Amino acid sequence: MKRRNFLETVAGAGMAVGLAGSAKAASGASTGQSVMELRVALTTKEFEKLSAFYRAGLGLEPSHEWSQDQGRSLVLDLGRATLEVFDEKQAQTIDQFEVGRRVSGPVRFALQVPDLSTAVKRLQEHGAKLVHGPVTAPWGDQTARFEDPDGMQITLYQKK
Repeated sequence: MKRRNFLETVAGAGMAVGLAGSAKAASGASTGQSVMELRVALTTKEFEKLSAFYRAGLGLEPSHEWSQDQGRSLVLDLGRATLEVFDEKQAQTIDQFEVGRRVSGPVRFALQVPDLSTAVKRLQEHGAKLVHGPVTAPWGDQTARFEDPDGMQITLYQKK
């Protein structure tokens, strides 16, 4: 069962809202989209450690980087973005499938990767804490759960 169909069945309604459209909808003006890009901002006391984790651990290249008197900032392009809004019961359901118990906080990243085995190894080599090893979700995706150096939960998934 595909993830979206499974989630809609479990939650009783669609939850994923696509924020980045196809190439023809890139401008958003012709489609009536009110949001053009999702940016998630992580604030950390360990800037070097966390930026190295995302750059090396996930192989992300910066699209912008600022190192000024006001502070340091790094923007990493993650490709297409969606926003999922869960109630507590749905978060429990997803955590149960991926980890076996309720563990994530109010925000969790879910990142699609082309090769889960390679991504798991790479993240572990760069300091990620494995929360739960690879499992097959009911919708068919292979998933693995990690924490970044600041404790942010990250689900890596590979589509079936």
